Parts: sequence; C-alpha cells; structure tokens
Amino acid sequence: MLSILLEFGDLTLHTYGVMLAVGFLLAIFVALREARRLGIEANLIMDLAFYLLMAALVGSRLIYVISHWEEFQDDPLNALRFWRGGLVFYGGLIFAFLAGLWYVRKYRLNFPKLADLIAPSIALGQAVGRLGCFAAGCCYGLPTDVPWACTFTDPVSLAPRNIPLHPTQLYESAATFAIFITLLSMRRKGRFRGKLFWYYLLFYSLARFVIEFFRGDPRGFVIPGILSMAQAIGLGVILLTLLILFRKKPTSLLPAKRPEYASRP
Repeated sequence: MLSILLEFGDLTLHTYGVMLAVGFLLAIFVALREARRLGIEANLIMDLAFYLLMAALVGSRLIYVISHWEEFQDDPLNALRFWRGGLVFYGGLIFAFLAGLWYVRKYRLNFPKLADLIAPSIALGQAVGRLGCFAAGCCYGLPTDVPWACTFTDPVSLAPRNIPLHPTQLYESAATFAIFITLLSMRRKGRFRGKLFWYYLLFYSLARFVIEFFRGDPRGFVIPGILSMAQAIGLGVILLTLLILFRKKPTSLLPAKRPEYASRP
C-alpha cells in the first residue's frame, strides 16, 4: 500500500523496515515490564533481545533467499536488503530458538521462565511487523471478490497491482494480536512453567496453517497446490506442542519471594 514511507535525498525509508523496528521496540517494552514484575535484571532481557533479533533476521532472510534464489541470482547483494520485504517466519523462529538456547546455557538461566516471559512479546512484534508486510505488498493473498479485498496500486509494491486480493497480511496481524491478548490473559490467570511459550507456538501454527490457504505469493510447496512448506512445518510444530503440553504437568510460575535469578553470573 505504501512501500516507501519517506524519501529525502539519497535516504529512502521503507515502511516495512520501520514497522519491523516498531514491532521490535514494542515487544521489548512488554518484555521489560514483565521482567521488572518478576525481579529479573533489565539488561539481561535487552541482551537476549539483541541476540534473538539478529538470529531471527539472519534465519528468516536466509530461508527466504534460499527458497527464492531466482530473485537474487542476478544481483546477490539484494539478499542483504531485508528491509524491502522478504522474511520467512519459521526460519527466524528456528534461528532465534537456537540463539536463545545458547544464551541461557552460557549464563545458566532458566529457559522455561524466559521463554514464557517473551512469548507474548513475540506475538505482539509479529502483529506490528505484518503491517509492514501489508505496506510492502509481500505475503499477499489470492485474488478474491470479498468485500474487504485490498487492491495494491503502489508501483513498487511486491503484490500484483490493480487486482483485489485477500489481505492475508492483515489476517495474520489480527491473529497474532489476538494471540498476544490471549497469552496475557493466560499469564494473569495462572501460568505454567514453560507452557506459555508452547501455547504461543500452537496458536500461531494453527492460525498460520489456515491463513496459508488464502496466500497467493510464491513460497514453496511440499504437495503442489495443496500443502505449502509453512503448513508442513506448522503441522510438525502443532504435533510437537500438543505432545509437550499433554505430557508436562502444570506448575505455578508466580514469582517467588526470592527470584531464581535476577542477573547474569
């Protein structure tokens, strides 16, 4: 809809990049509020957020470039211009998960507590970031005649222009914001050690699986025209999370009088 937010001389400010930054800052804000409530050092969360962001950007862009190499083979440097659009969420999730494991092992932190702390923030960051996708026109939907269809006219949009499309970016933004609210509600009503993170993965994978049926952009299929790569990964995540949620016994995550950790060693 509005791929370029501002142009000033040689400076071009892409809406996609701006929304990613806003989503990240809001996610950090929410995580820091929860960290203060639990008595966890703010610097620990800030450092963790930095590593997660870097890993997520590398992973999501790397998987996108690999799966869309025809877009970059003539100009490989375009692979570095992620702010113009083109990230694969599951790739970012895997890389961020590995970075988080490395961080908690390095500083001997409580992984389940940290995972539960950041789960709502991830959902909020996604909700805002998908608005950037909508602005850039990436992750667009199939042609449709529904009343809420969106037509892209921006000449630099990544979506097909002048065709009414399902606003799948807004579908996912709304879904992840609903997940954010749901996780906050679950957190207030009583949490389970490590389970909030797994509920996030379950909710998101279910939502993404459904939304994929309305996507029209080229993104790779396991079964052509039937099961996309994201849906195949999502099915694996759904099965894994259900197994973990049904096997683990709930334990309270309410802050104790003496927090298990308040700072790095």
